[in-house]
Amino acid sequence: MVGVMNSVEAVIASIQGLSASSGDLSALHDLLKGAEESIRTDSDVKLSTLEQLDPSKHSLGYLYFLDVLTSGPVSEEKASDVALVISRFINACDAGQIRLASEKFVSICKRLKDNVMKLNDPLRGVAPLLIAVQKVQVSTKRLTALHPDFLQLCLQAKCYKAGFSILSDDILEVDQPRDFFLYCYYGGMICIGQKKFQKASELLYNAVTAPMHLVNAIALEAYKKYILVSLILNGQFSSSLPKCASTAAQRNLKSLCVAYIELGNCYNEGGISELEALVVANSSQYEADKNLGLVKQAVSSLYKRNILKLTQKYLTLSLEDIAGMVHLANAKEAEMHVLQMIQDGQIHALINQKDGMVRFLEDPEQYKTSEMIEIMDSVIQRTIGLSKNLLAMDESLSCDPLYLGKVGRERQRYDFGDDFDTVPQKFSM
Repeated sequence: MVGVMNSVEAVIASIQGLSASSGDLSALHDLLKGAEESIRTDSDVKLSTLEQLDPSKHSLGYLYFLDVLTSGPVSEEKASDVALVISRFINACDAGQIRLASEKFVSICKRLKDNVMKLNDPLRGVAPLLIAVQKVQVSTKRLTALHPDFLQLCLQAKCYKAGFSILSDDILEVDQPRDFFLYCYYGGMICIGQKKFQKASELLYNAVTAPMHLVNAIALEAYKKYILVSLILNGQFSSSLPKCASTAAQRNLKSLCVAYIELGNCYNEGGISELEALVVANSSQYEADKNLGLVKQAVSSLYKRNILKLTQKYLTLSLEDIAGMVHLANAKEAEMHVLQMIQDGQIHALINQKDGMVRFLEDPEQYKTSEMIEIMDSVIQRTIGLSKNLLAMDESLSCDPLYLGKVGRERQRYDFGDDFDTVPQKFSM
């Protein structure tokens, strides 16, 4: 054991001496890879061993020791200590050093997620994992393996705002298909939690239309939510998938989502009583999918759509008339819906509380204020930037001999592989 301990002490000394320059770091990385097994088999290496290293200066070496120390099963009693050590390392570590062993860094970050989930304290992992995403990410256009884990923690902790902070980036580079599907699915749920249905629709759409050889569990669940979000956002649903969707999705998604297809078709017909009856009939299915709350929002949106139609026909209406025309229980419920629609900017109206009359108004926005111009300019600039990025990617691929050779050999095989589950319950929520 003395020889092994001397070896570990020598490794620590090397870490302390070779962490200053990029040239030395390369040599240190080779040394650490060679010494990893001896570190792993030394039973005297404990968390206290890390006290000999500075996580901000010796990040690469610290990472190797931390990976070994946290790789085994962790009891619930020790989960808190392990989570604290990993969190502190994430906050302090040097991004340049940890990227030399990014797979190990991702592994310990996933262990942090597992430990805070074991402690039923997902909030504890939100801030560290956001920092981890930023440190491991070479470009904001690149999806990392930590994006889905961070978004999952945000969902569990109901930190929707924190999760939304990474969803504004235009992702153009993906390493693993599963990471992309989970990013879109969890991201869509984050946006639903914030009532940002336009962005939710975009993300869920990307999950549904992404290439796949077989319909996977994530795409299936995303499609169910995509149908409901489409109803809330657009007031209509089309059962026809876009042509860019994979053959597997085109052939199978509808038959796997019958209760949702029926809901969309019934919604399109505009009958409130029929829609509510269908929801009651399929409520066990919606509840099992954890979509009942979103279904109820879709039903509520149909009331609002029907009220919106009234604004195109009438200048004034009583709250009682509105309740009768859209099949609400009473004038109070009609007032509640109208007030919510005014607050959300869906309609422009004034309610006379004295006589219970509603006067519908024209949209006062002239789209010429400085704020509106700034918004429009921002959208235009983002579109221009995205177009340039896509053109650059297209040019790069068109000149890549490896890509061209693969396309020539496998012209018909354009879908991702079936390397993840096809059963909805298999991926963690």
